[in-house]
Amino acid sequence: MNKVILIRFNEIHLKGGNKKYFTKLLLNNIKYALKDIDCKIENIQNRIVVRNYADEDEIINTLKFVFGIHSISPAVEIESDVELIKYYISKIQISKSFKCDVNRADKSFPIKSNDFNADLGEIILNNNNEAHVDIHNPEITIHVDIRENGKTFIFHEIIYTYSGLPLGEFRDGLLLLSGGIDSPVAGFCMAKRGLRQDILHFDSFPYTSPQAKEKVITLARTIKNIIGAKYMYICSMTKLQEEFHIHCSSEYAINLLRRSMIRVANAICDKYKYKTIITGESLGQVASQTIESLTTTNEVAKYPVLRPLISFNKEEIIKIAKEINTYNTSILPYEDCCTVFLPRNPIIKPKVADAQKEESKIDLESLLKYVIDNIEVIEL
Repeated sequence: MNKVILIRFNEIHLKGGNKKYFTKLLLNNIKYALKDIDCKIENIQNRIVVRNYADEDEIINTLKFVFGIHSISPAVEIESDVELIKYYISKIQISKSFKCDVNRADKSFPIKSNDFNADLGEIILNNNNEAHVDIHNPEITIHVDIRENGKTFIFHEIIYTYSGLPLGEFRDGLLLLSGGIDSPVAGFCMAKRGLRQDILHFDSFPYTSPQAKEKVITLARTIKNIIGAKYMYICSMTKLQEEFHIHCSSEYAINLLRRSMIRVANAICDKYKYKTIITGESLGQVASQTIESLTTTNEVAKYPVLRPLISFNKEEIIKIAKEINTYNTSILPYEDCCTVFLPRNPIIKPKVADAQKEESKIDLESLLKYVIDNIEVIEL
């Protein structure tokens, strides 16, 4: 009998001929997540098993953020022998309502699932006077997972995770990370769909403080393993914003800034071969997130701009932020570049032509070149 952690996945099963590729990705991601923990990881058919470990909780807490995993169970592993399974079940102590759930993946096992459920349930009843069967709403379910490799896993706890797809091999996305609550959650949501991302942040020093920059670097390091990030690009928007403030209509300041951010992101995507840009925008949350504002921003995008939070309300976003441990950092009272030269009445329904007219008032090309030429790169 061996103590193990049993890992299951579900969406990967739907990948047909690509199932082996996604399973390999998941296995590699699990190995990377657990690289600093002494344990052995084994891939068996439709299951991954972690064994030879000391700290069960440490492994489970780490695996919760490995996308592609559907659920995790601490389990015992024994040989798939009828009498051996019955003997183990006879030692279980239960004083609650229960049921047995046999999964006979090994069709050569001599007893069918329903019959074995009844046999094992009877054994538990005979050895536990206070236990009783409830097949519809049991307080505890004893799972008996009989696998094709001649091993059986017995467990009662199922810890559900975020599921999704395993992170891909390449960092294809560029996450625009501000100091707020939303953008780290946006990165999390896209990582759950298998998209690895690096990070782009804009600051406006000296109008924003060094503490504001450090806050965002802390956020980046908090989510780097979740989203698979290796690099963080930091761009100063100070000169651009000063020119917008002096020469352009104040009501368009935020729209012009957002358009410039996307242009900088375009340049980084061109240079480092990212395929998409991710933002934390949510429809209608602020003036720069109306349909018209988003359309004005999209007009300059060379790459798809993904907005996974577009339909989320603030409560939903905060809930995830707390789960991924970014919320307390995000609410630290340090400003970001979007608060610099903030207009009293930002335009809610901007027009592309008007934004272009405002941009024509400054030497935008030279200013963008200065920003791009002075990008700071941090290896996370």
